[in-house]
Amino acid sequence: MQHNIQAIAQDLVLIGGGHSHAIVLKMFGMKPLTGVRLTLMTPTSDTPYSGMLPGHIAGFYSRDQCHINLPKLADFAQAQLYLDQAVDLDLINHKIICANRPAVDFDLLSIDIGSTPATISVSGAAEYAIAAKPVEKLLENWYQLLENVAQNPQQPITIVIVGGGAGGVELALSMQAHLHRILQQTQQPLQNLAVHIFQRQSDLMPHRHPSVQYQVQQVLISRGVKLHLGETVCQIGPSPHREASFAVKCESGFQVECQKVFWVTQASAPQWIKTTGLATDDQGFILVKDTLQSLTHPEVFAAGDIATMKNHPRPKAGVFAVRQGKPLFENLRRMLTGQPLQAYRPQQQYLSLIGTGDGRAIATKGCLTLPPHQLLWQWKDRIDRRFMRDWGQIN
Repeated sequence: MQHNIQAIAQDLVLIGGGHSHAIVLKMFGMKPLTGVRLTLMTPTSDTPYSGMLPGHIAGFYSRDQCHINLPKLADFAQAQLYLDQAVDLDLINHKIICANRPAVDFDLLSIDIGSTPATISVSGAAEYAIAAKPVEKLLENWYQLLENVAQNPQQPITIVIVGGGAGGVELALSMQAHLHRILQQTQQPLQNLAVHIFQRQSDLMPHRHPSVQYQVQQVLISRGVKLHLGETVCQIGPSPHREASFAVKCESGFQVECQKVFWVTQASAPQWIKTTGLATDDQGFILVKDTLQSLTHPEVFAAGDIATMKNHPRPKAGVFAVRQGKPLFENLRRMLTGQPLQAYRPQQQYLSLIGTGDGRAIATKGCLTLPPHQLLWQWKDRIDRRFMRDWGQIN
């Protein structure tokens, strides 16, 4: 058996440094496969861990503590690292078309490039709003905002968040908590900061159980976050009244002026995926079987937000990407060694710990929701730190 494995000379290429691929790389580092050339292609040298990102924005973790160092991980897995972006696939000739380098050949391919918020249809959104992804861009804008507020704390500031899903809610609470701390330290009134959430549906977090919707809404109201439910943002443009400000307009005619607009709407797939010939769902995400293989191209696998499991559709949430890491590794390994693949079935219900930005968290699973508490945050913090410790990011 060992002799067969050594005879293999195959190229396995991983596009994207998402949660699933980070786990795959770690497992290949622990169980190397002779005769397989492993390559990671990603545009950035570190990848954010979504579980700790709101905590980083709230000021609880440093940037390093919530990012996985990909060169270090690629090194551990003895993988080649190409810091570049895939822009297309030639599936007939098994080539990846890259933004800046010559095409890369593959025998087996896995895609874990996450998703981006859908901004295209709203006038001015692509130009004036800050999308939640790519995270690097979001953080750049956030650090700049922190600096501006620290330098001019007496200046009133209004922040608008478009999207009232879990991501939008956590972002609003984390940003507010951090900026409130700066205002308190500089002895400025907390009223200097206004945070607005616009949500097209009449409920926050519409795909979640009413028990968690209620708890989240209570927290936001008690913290003075202004909620605009059932309001569809249709235009963003420069404010006619104030320099360096924007006007956010809704279909109803309602509008708010602000200094920053953060866009955290429903996830969408990068455009280039749709032109590759891979089977996709209505939103353009890659459709995969229970084995995490493409429905149309068995040599292509996909995981994380970019993938939709045909038989088990689930929300686009980091918890699923993390859980897919091990089964993805197993099936890639089986494919490379000519063994039958195994079906993976994601769990129906999952525990969600939603940080409220103030050292507390809400816990929810199925129809059960626990209100914000420090112990729940400590529990979440422990889970997240343990996950990151594997990558040597937190001492």
